[in-house]
Amino acid sequence: MPDCNETLRELELFLDHELSENAREVIHSHLEGCPDCLQAFDFHAELRIVIASKCRNDAMPPGLMAKIQQCFGDDPDVAPESAAPPAADTPT
Repeated sequence: MPDCNETLRELELFLDHELSENAREVIHSHLEGCPDCLQAFDFHAELRIVIASKCRNDAMPPGLMAKIQQCFGDDPDVAPESAAPPAADTPT
């Protein structure tokens, strides 16, 4: 059975259903026996619901998706700023 630190680290993956079935069962079992972790789980689950309900009708700002794709390198035509070539050295 995982300890509280491990459970809390895996909580977002658990909520996103991104863990293996075995890992989900282990985390679920820990949550059933640990009121502190269950409280953290409840908080995170409720927070997701509130954020989803508040953002449901908001349009994405223009250009946001392009910026996100640029950060993750999804658009090969747009180089991230961090990949820009270094500035030429100037003589001192």
